Amino acid sequence: MNVLVDTSVWSLALRRTPRDLSATERAVVAELAELINEGRARIIGLVRQELLSGIRNPGQFAKLQEVLRSFPDEPVTTSDYEAAAAAGNQCRSRGLAVSVSDMLICAVAQARGWAIFSTDPDYRRYASCLSIKLHPTRK
Repeated sequence: MNVLVDTSVWSLALRRTPRDLSATERAVVAELAELINEGRARIIGLVRQELLSGIRNPGQFAKLQEVLRSFPDEPVTTSDYEAAAAAGNQCRSRGLAVSVSDMLICAVAQARGWAIFSTDPDYRRYASCLSIKLHPTRK
């Protein structure tokens, strides 16, 4: 099964230095590396944009941009955006606060039968009212 990797995971791997990571964070980065080796890691343009945003140094921006180009964006369709809005409405009706970007990630993953890999605890809350799959760190 393919896995839609959230910004939080890519950021640990690509924007943080390994020596600054906790043991748990290193396990997350190792899991991402395994998913990449297996050819199962997926990204959407919104996640790419979030990763590249806020990088002030043009050289660092260009380097990260080049690394990310190894991963093509999964096309996002009108029905994905509509499903994201519906998912957000469903979560809000149950008292959960949501972000637009998180709901798009949920909708894309759900429509394709993919799991979501994230360190963001909000996804566990979303899973209580949406039928999304979460990818665990295997080690």
